[in-house]
Amino acid sequence: MRHIEDIYEMLENAEHTRRHWYNMFMARDMTQSQNAECLRNYTALRGVVKALRWVLEEIDDDPLD
Repeated sequence: MRHIEDIYEMLENAEHTRRHWYNMFMARDMTQSQNAECLRNYTALRGVVKALRWVLEEIDDDPLD
């Protein structure tokens, strides 16, 4: 079982990385495949953030929805 501090650290890292991929996606200075990679990573990290917030009981929504 992870400590609560570890989960908060993971959440902070996931949010930071999500913002990075979003900013890269919005820059639009890339090829189509690079653009797809940015969007794929950003979307995956949205799910990670939602799941971590659910674990921390910050949201009630099912993270699988």
